Amino acid sequence: MVISSPSILSPLLLNTKSYFGSLSPPSLPIVDIYSRPTNRLSSALVVLCYRSSIPSMVVQSGNGLTSEEKRILLERYGYDADEFLSEASPKKKKEQPKTRRGQPGSPEDPKPPRTTHKLLQVIGGKARRKKLLSPKGMDVRPMMEVVKGAAFDILQAAGGCPASLRPGRWLDLYSGTGSVGIEALSRGCSEAHFVEIDPWVVSDVLRPNLEWTEFLDASVIHTLRVENFIERAEQFVGNHGPFDYISVTPPYTQVDYGVLMRQISESVLIGEDTFIVVEYPSRTVMLDSCGCLVKITDRRFGRTFLAIYGPTWAQKKKR
Repeated sequence: MVISSPSILSPLLLNTKSYFGSLSPPSLPIVDIYSRPTNRLSSALVVLCYRSSIPSMVVQSGNGLTSEEKRILLERYGYDADEFLSEASPKKKKEQPKTRRGQPGSPEDPKPPRTTHKLLQVIGGKARRKKLLSPKGMDVRPMMEVVKGAAFDILQAAGGCPASLRPGRWLDLYSGTGSVGIEALSRGCSEAHFVEIDPWVVSDVLRPNLEWTEFLDASVIHTLRVENFIERAEQFVGNHGPFDYISVTPPYTQVDYGVLMRQISESVLIGEDTFIVVEYPSRTVMLDSCGCLVKITDRRFGRTFLAIYGPTWAQKKKR
């Protein structure tokens, strides 16, 4: 039998009912709350429950009680406000910094470190069969060995010495790995100039290749754009005169071949006995001449094309 006591008016204007006489407490003692429309505190619903024999209070806000109002309500009934408010408050997700895609700080921005592998080698001459470093991926696209081999065979034959190149100075434009210029040094050139804009390629690929093949002392590295090198050609040529050989192996989609070849033909880089090796893609029209030089050969290797310009006297000697 349960005996209900008279209603007791609480300090918070809560009308409570106590139950006495039962051998065991009811499963859920009830505290009735009669709210007044003008009082925000009266909107709280207080529920007493049993958890491990210790009463725990959960304050559920219907009209948005503030934290201070909840604290007052808990303390007046003898509970630790800090404990219950911390349990009742939902954990907020840690906000991630908002960044636009592609801007610094975005998770997609960091690129993996650039690495190298040894897939290239020197084909002929003093450094024959020595492996060369090249970047993994498509950052640098070296000349294929079959194309490089054919180009040097034609140059050697056109120069009148099938076994090696005529001694001279080689200019390797868009050098990248330095594969073409190193091949020239291996086959008899006395000096090679390498023009490459990417500092990482210069420090981690080109220079190590020159050191490995022992051609660093015979080399000059220019870390700048090819267009700027051509504009300042007189400064780099100096008293040595035009280059004997020039290789042009640019990234296909980043140059206008018509403009590039015109700039070379009008510069002091070439002379009457200069040979120019140009690698180019399909659907590109290469003129029959470049300044005072004539086209000696124009070959196709799959999707890669090779044009070689040289002096008129070399046409009869070409292979």
